[in-house]
Amino acid sequence: MLLLDFCVSLQNIGILYFMAYNIFKGLGIALVTPFTSDGAVDYTALKRLLEYQIDNGADFLCILATTGETPTLTADEKQKIKDLVVSIVGGRLPILMGCGGNNTAAVVEELQTGDFKGIDGVLSVCPYYNKPSQEGLYQHFKAIAAATKLPVVLYNVPGRTGINLKPETTVRLARDCENIVAIKEASGSLEQIDEIIKNKPKGFDVISGDDALTFPMVACGAVGVISVIGNALPREFSKMLRLEFRGEFEGARKIHHRFTDLFSLLFVDGNPAGVKAVLHQMGFIENVLRLPLVPTRLTTLQRISDILKELKI
Repeated sequence: MLLLDFCVSLQNIGILYFMAYNIFKGLGIALVTPFTSDGAVDYTALKRLLEYQIDNGADFLCILATTGETPTLTADEKQKIKDLVVSIVGGRLPILMGCGGNNTAAVVEELQTGDFKGIDGVLSVCPYYNKPSQEGLYQHFKAIAAATKLPVVLYNVPGRTGINLKPETTVRLARDCENIVAIKEASGSLEQIDEIIKNKPKGFDVISGDDALTFPMVACGAVGVISVIGNALPREFSKMLRLEFRGEFEGARKIHHRFTDLFSLLFVDGNPAGVKAVLHQMGFIENVLRLPLVPTRLTTLQRISDILKELKI
Protein backbone atom coordinates (compact mmCIF):
# COMPACT_ATOMS: atom_id res chain seq x y z
CA MET A 1 0.00 0.00 0.00
CA LEU A 2 2.71 2.43 -1.03
CA LEU A 3 3.66 4.78 1.85
CA LEU A 4 0.37 4.56 3.70
CA ASP A 5 0.87 1.63 6.08
CA PHE A 6 2.95 3.67 8.49
CA CYS A 7 0.39 6.46 8.80
CA VAL A 8 -2.51 4.04 9.22
CA SER A 9 -0.55 2.14 11.88
CA LEU A 10 0.03 5.35 13.81
CA GLN A 11 -3.70 6.02 13.81
CA ASN A 12 -4.49 2.51 14.96
CA ILE A 13 -2.29 2.88 18.05
CA GLY A 14 -3.55 6.35 18.81
CA ILE A 15 -0.55 8.43 17.75
CA LEU A 16 -1.35 11.65 15.92
CA TYR A 17 0.54 12.17 12.67
CA PHE A 18 1.47 15.55 11.25
CA MET A 19 -1.75 16.85 9.76
CA ALA A 20 -0.08 18.69 6.89
CA TYR A 21 1.15 15.42 5.40
CA ASN A 22 -0.96 14.04 2.57
CA ILE A 23 -1.67 10.32 3.08
CA PHE A 24 -4.01 10.10 0.09
CA LYS A 25 -1.64 8.71 -2.51
CA GLY A 26 -1.78 5.94 -5.10
CA LEU A 27 -5.08 4.39 -6.10
CA GLY A 28 -8.06 6.02 -4.43
CA ILE A 29 -11.51 4.62 -5.15
CA ALA A 30 -14.40 7.03 -5.76
CA LEU A 31 -16.79 4.55 -4.19
CA VAL A 32 -20.20 3.94 -5.77
CA THR A 33 -23.35 3.47 -3.71
CA PRO A 34 -25.02 0.18 -4.68
CA PHE A 35 -28.82 0.10 -4.70
CA THR A 36 -31.21 -2.84 -4.66
CA SER A 37 -33.75 -3.35 -7.44
CA ASP A 38 -36.32 -1.35 -5.43
CA GLY A 39 -33.91 1.59 -4.96
CA ALA A 40 -32.79 1.05 -1.36
CA VAL A 41 -29.11 1.22 -0.41
CA ASP A 42 -27.65 -2.27 -0.84
CA TYR A 43 -25.40 -2.55 2.20
CA THR A 44 -24.63 -6.23 1.51
CA ALA A 45 -23.29 -5.37 -1.97
CA LEU A 46 -21.36 -2.46 -0.49
CA LYS A 47 -19.59 -4.80 1.96
CA ARG A 48 -18.57 -7.12 -0.92
CA LEU A 49 -17.33 -4.20 -2.96
CA LEU A 50 -15.25 -2.82 -0.08
CA GLU A 51 -13.52 -6.15 0.51
CA TYR A 52 -12.87 -6.44 -3.23
CA GLN A 53 -11.19 -3.00 -3.26
CA ILE A 54 -9.07 -3.74 -0.19
CA ASP A 55 -7.95 -7.11 -1.56
CA ASN A 56 -7.07 -5.81 -5.02
CA GLY A 57 -4.75 -2.85 -4.65
CA ALA A 58 -6.74 0.14 -3.41
CA ASP A 59 -4.61 2.56 -1.37
CA PHE A 60 -7.44 4.70 0.00
CA LEU A 61 -11.19 5.15 -0.32
CA CYS A 62 -13.18 8.27 -1.19
CA ILE A 63 -16.75 7.99 0.07
CA LEU A 64 -19.92 10.06 -0.15
CA ALA A 65 -18.80 12.14 -3.10
CA THR A 66 -19.88 12.50 -6.74
CA THR A 67 -19.62 8.87 -7.81
CA GLY A 68 -21.49 7.82 -4.67
CA GLU A 69 -24.60 9.75 -5.84
CA THR A 70 -24.45 11.63 -2.55
CA PRO A 71 -27.01 14.34 -3.46
CA THR A 72 -29.69 11.62 -3.66
CA LEU A 73 -28.90 10.05 -0.27
CA THR A 74 -30.73 10.89 2.94
CA ALA A 75 -28.85 11.99 6.05
CA ASP A 76 -29.61 8.63 7.65
CA GLU A 77 -28.30 6.72 4.61
CA LYS A 78 -25.10 8.77 4.54
CA GLN A 79 -24.50 8.07 8.23
CA LYS A 80 -25.07 4.33 7.77
CA ILE A 81 -22.76 4.20 4.74
CA LYS A 82 -20.04 6.08 6.61
CA ASP A 83 -20.37 3.80 9.66
CA LEU A 84 -20.33 0.66 7.50
CA VAL A 85 -17.24 1.74 5.56
CA VAL A 86 -15.36 2.64 8.74
CA SER A 87 -16.35 -0.69 10.33
CA ILE A 88 -15.41 -2.85 7.32
CA VAL A 89 -12.16 -1.03 6.56
CA GLY A 90 -11.09 -1.24 10.19
CA GLY A 91 -8.10 1.06 9.71
CA ARG A 92 -6.68 -0.95 6.80
CA LEU A 93 -6.92 2.01 4.40
CA PRO A 94 -7.28 5.78 4.85
CA ILE A 95 -10.80 7.11 4.23
CA LEU A 96 -11.49 10.44 2.55
CA MET A 97 -15.08 11.67 2.91
CA GLY A 98 -16.92 14.26 0.85
CA CYS A 99 -17.94 17.40 2.72
CA GLY A 100 -18.66 20.41 0.57
CA GLY A 101 -21.30 22.69 -0.86
CA ASN A 102 -22.12 26.19 -2.01
CA ASN A 103 -23.13 27.52 1.43
CA THR A 104 -19.90 28.13 3.31
CA ALA A 105 -21.58 28.49 6.71
CA ALA A 106 -23.43 25.18 6.29
CA VAL A 107 -20.23 23.31 5.36
CA VAL A 108 -18.42 24.85 8.34
CA GLU A 109 -21.25 23.81 10.67
CA GLU A 110 -21.17 20.25 9.32
CA LEU A 111 -17.43 20.06 9.90
CA GLN A 112 -17.79 21.37 13.44
CA THR A 113 -20.79 19.26 14.50
CA GLY A 114 -20.80 16.21 12.20
CA ASP A 115 -19.57 12.70 12.91
CA PHE A 116 -16.09 12.23 11.43
CA LYS A 117 -14.99 9.37 13.68
CA GLY A 118 -12.82 7.00 11.66
CA ILE A 119 -12.43 9.49 8.80
CA ASP A 120 -8.90 10.53 7.81
CA GLY A 121 -9.64 13.57 5.66
CA VAL A 122 -12.35 15.54 3.87
CA LEU A 123 -12.80 16.17 0.16
CA SER A 124 -14.43 19.54 -0.45
CA VAL A 125 -15.75 20.50 -3.87
CA CYS A 126 -15.74 24.02 -5.28
CA PRO A 127 -19.02 25.85 -4.62
CA TYR A 128 -21.41 25.23 -7.49
CA TYR A 129 -24.18 27.31 -9.09
CA ASN A 130 -23.44 30.65 -7.39
CA LYS A 131 -20.10 31.09 -9.24
CA PRO A 132 -17.89 32.91 -6.71
CA SER A 133 -14.81 34.90 -7.69
CA GLN A 134 -11.32 33.56 -7.05
CA GLU A 135 -11.25 35.60 -3.83
CA GLY A 136 -14.58 34.08 -2.85
CA LEU A 137 -13.20 30.59 -3.50
CA TYR A 138 -10.13 31.40 -1.41
CA GLN A 139 -12.19 32.66 1.52
CA HIS A 140 -14.59 29.68 1.24
CA PHE A 141 -11.84 27.08 1.48
CA LYS A 142 -9.92 29.06 4.11
CA ALA A 143 -13.03 28.97 6.32
CA ILE A 144 -13.42 25.22 5.72
CA ALA A 145 -9.78 24.55 6.61
CA ALA A 146 -10.15 26.57 9.82
CA ALA A 147 -13.26 24.59 10.82
CA THR A 148 -11.53 21.18 11.03
CA LYS A 149 -8.29 19.60 12.19
CA LEU A 150 -8.64 16.95 9.51
CA PRO A 151 -6.59 17.15 6.29
CA VAL A 152 -8.58 18.85 3.52
CA VAL A 153 -8.38 17.85 -0.14
CA LEU A 154 -9.74 20.48 -2.53
CA TYR A 155 -11.86 19.25 -5.45
CA ASN A 156 -11.79 21.22 -8.68
CA VAL A 157 -14.26 19.95 -11.29
CA PRO A 158 -15.39 22.89 -13.46
CA GLY A 159 -17.54 20.67 -15.69
CA ARG A 160 -19.84 20.07 -12.74
CA THR A 161 -19.53 23.25 -10.68
CA GLY A 162 -19.38 25.91 -13.40
CA ILE A 163 -16.32 27.49 -11.77
CA ASN A 164 -12.60 26.80 -12.13
CA LEU A 165 -10.25 27.02 -9.15
CA LYS A 166 -7.28 28.67 -10.83
CA PRO A 167 -3.70 27.49 -10.15
CA GLU A 168 -2.72 30.69 -8.35
CA THR A 169 -5.68 30.34 -5.97
CA THR A 170 -4.88 26.67 -5.33
CA VAL A 171 -1.25 27.50 -4.55
CA ARG A 172 -2.29 30.41 -2.32
CA LEU A 173 -4.55 28.12 -0.29
CA ALA A 174 -1.82 25.48 -0.07
CA ARG A 175 0.61 28.04 1.31
CA ASP A 176 -1.78 29.72 3.73
CA CYS A 177 -3.70 26.74 5.16
CA GLU A 178 -1.54 24.04 6.75
CA ASN A 179 -4.21 21.33 6.66
CA ILE A 180 -5.09 21.81 2.97
CA VAL A 181 -2.85 18.98 1.80
CA ALA A 182 -3.89 18.22 -1.79
CA ILE A 183 -6.22 18.94 -4.66
CA LYS A 184 -8.24 16.50 -6.72
CA GLU A 185 -7.83 18.10 -10.14
CA ALA A 186 -10.51 17.32 -12.72
CA SER A 187 -10.25 20.47 -14.83
CA GLY A 188 -9.06 18.44 -17.80
CA SER A 189 -6.26 20.92 -18.41
CA LEU A 190 -2.77 19.42 -18.24
CA GLU A 191 -1.38 22.95 -18.56
CA GLN A 192 -3.26 24.03 -15.43
CA ILE A 193 -2.24 20.88 -13.55
CA ASP A 194 1.41 21.36 -14.48
CA GLU A 195 1.23 24.98 -13.29
CA ILE A 196 0.04 23.83 -9.85
CA ILE A 197 2.72 21.14 -9.60
CA LYS A 198 5.42 23.61 -10.63
CA ASN A 199 4.49 26.23 -8.03
CA LYS A 200 2.99 24.26 -5.13
CA PRO A 201 4.67 24.29 -1.72
CA LYS A 202 6.36 21.21 -0.32
CA GLY A 203 3.88 18.86 1.34
CA PHE A 204 0.99 19.74 -0.99
CA ASP A 205 0.03 17.21 -3.66
CA VAL A 206 -2.01 16.95 -6.84
CA ILE A 207 -4.33 13.96 -7.27
CA SER A 208 -5.90 13.08 -10.60
CA GLY A 209 -9.67 13.34 -10.76
CA ASP A 210 -9.84 11.92 -14.28
CA ASP A 211 -9.02 8.27 -15.03
CA ALA A 212 -8.15 9.01 -18.65
CA LEU A 213 -5.57 11.67 -17.67
CA THR A 214 -4.01 9.81 -14.76
CA PHE A 215 -1.08 8.44 -16.76
CA PRO A 216 0.09 11.86 -18.05
CA MET A 217 -0.72 13.56 -14.74
CA VAL A 218 1.45 11.15 -12.75
CA ALA A 219 4.20 11.66 -15.33
CA CYS A 220 3.95 15.39 -14.53
CA GLY A 221 4.15 14.79 -10.77
CA ALA A 222 0.67 13.88 -9.51
CA VAL A 223 0.73 11.39 -6.62
CA GLY A 224 -2.27 9.27 -7.56
CA VAL A 225 -5.91 9.26 -8.59
CA ILE A 226 -9.38 9.21 -7.12
CA SER A 227 -10.67 6.72 -9.62
CA VAL A 228 -14.05 5.73 -11.01
CA ILE A 229 -12.82 2.75 -13.04
CA GLY A 230 -11.00 1.55 -9.94
CA ASN A 231 -14.37 0.45 -8.53
CA ALA A 232 -14.37 -2.37 -11.08
CA LEU A 233 -10.70 -2.80 -12.01
CA PRO A 234 -8.59 -1.89 -8.97
CA ARG A 235 -5.90 -4.49 -9.56
CA GLU A 236 -5.23 -3.37 -13.15
CA PHE A 237 -5.34 0.36 -12.45
CA SER A 238 -3.22 -0.03 -9.33
CA LYS A 239 -0.61 -1.91 -11.36
CA MET A 240 -0.42 0.96 -13.86
CA LEU A 241 0.25 3.44 -11.07
CA ARG A 242 2.88 1.31 -9.38
CA LEU A 243 4.75 0.77 -12.64
CA GLU A 244 4.70 4.50 -13.33
CA PHE A 245 5.88 5.39 -9.82
CA ARG A 246 8.84 3.05 -10.36
CA GLY A 247 9.67 4.73 -13.66
CA GLU A 248 8.53 1.78 -15.77
CA PHE A 249 6.60 4.00 -18.16
CA GLU A 250 6.33 1.60 -21.08
CA GLY A 251 4.53 -1.03 -19.01
CA ALA A 252 2.29 1.60 -17.46
CA ARG A 253 1.51 3.10 -20.87
CA LYS A 254 0.38 -0.27 -22.18
CA ILE A 255 -2.15 -0.61 -19.37
CA HIS A 256 -3.31 2.97 -19.92
CA HIS A 257 -3.89 2.34 -23.63
CA ARG A 258 -5.61 -0.96 -22.92
CA PHE A 259 -8.41 0.90 -21.15
CA THR A 260 -8.67 3.99 -23.36
CA ASP A 261 -11.98 2.97 -24.98
CA LEU A 262 -13.47 1.98 -21.64
CA PHE A 263 -12.52 5.34 -20.09
CA SER A 264 -14.71 7.12 -22.63
CA LEU A 265 -17.63 4.71 -22.36
CA LEU A 266 -17.83 5.03 -18.60
CA PHE A 267 -18.78 8.70 -18.91
CA VAL A 268 -20.70 8.91 -22.18
CA ASP A 269 -24.04 8.50 -20.35
CA GLY A 270 -22.87 10.19 -17.16
CA ASN A 271 -21.13 9.08 -13.99
CA PRO A 272 -21.62 6.64 -12.26
CA ALA A 273 -23.90 5.05 -14.86
CA GLY A 274 -20.96 3.58 -16.79
CA VAL A 275 -19.08 2.05 -13.90
CA LYS A 276 -22.30 0.71 -12.38
CA ALA A 277 -22.97 -1.05 -15.68
CA VAL A 278 -19.48 -2.61 -15.51
CA LEU A 279 -19.95 -3.67 -11.89
CA HIS A 280 -23.31 -5.19 -12.81
CA GLN A 281 -21.70 -7.12 -15.66
CA MET A 282 -19.14 -8.40 -13.15
CA GLY A 283 -21.89 -9.53 -10.75
CA PHE A 284 -21.18 -7.09 -7.93
CA ILE A 285 -24.26 -4.85 -7.92
CA GLU A 286 -27.66 -4.21 -9.46
CA ASN A 287 -27.61 -1.76 -12.36
CA VAL A 288 -29.69 0.80 -10.46
CA LEU A 289 -29.22 4.55 -10.03
CA ARG A 290 -31.39 7.18 -8.37
CA LEU A 291 -33.13 9.88 -10.36
CA PRO A 292 -32.24 12.19 -11.93
CA LEU A 293 -29.54 9.70 -13.00
CA VAL A 294 -30.51 6.68 -15.09
CA PRO A 295 -28.61 3.58 -16.30
CA THR A 296 -26.57 3.63 -19.50
CA ARG A 297 -28.31 3.22 -22.84
CA LEU A 298 -28.52 -0.28 -24.24
CA THR A 299 -26.09 0.63 -27.03
CA THR A 300 -23.52 1.82 -24.50
CA LEU A 301 -24.11 -1.24 -22.34
CA GLN A 302 -23.45 -3.53 -25.30
CA ARG A 303 -20.21 -1.72 -26.16
CA ILE A 304 -19.08 -1.98 -22.53
CA SER A 305 -19.89 -5.70 -22.54
CA ASP A 306 -17.92 -6.21 -25.76
CA ILE A 307 -14.86 -4.41 -24.38
CA LEU A 308 -14.96 -6.41 -21.15
CA LYS A 309 -14.97 -9.61 -23.23
CA GLU A 310 -12.00 -8.36 -25.25
CA LEU A 311 -10.17 -7.51 -22.03
CA LYS A 312 -11.17 -10.93 -20.66
CA ILE A 313 -12.69 -9.40 -17.53
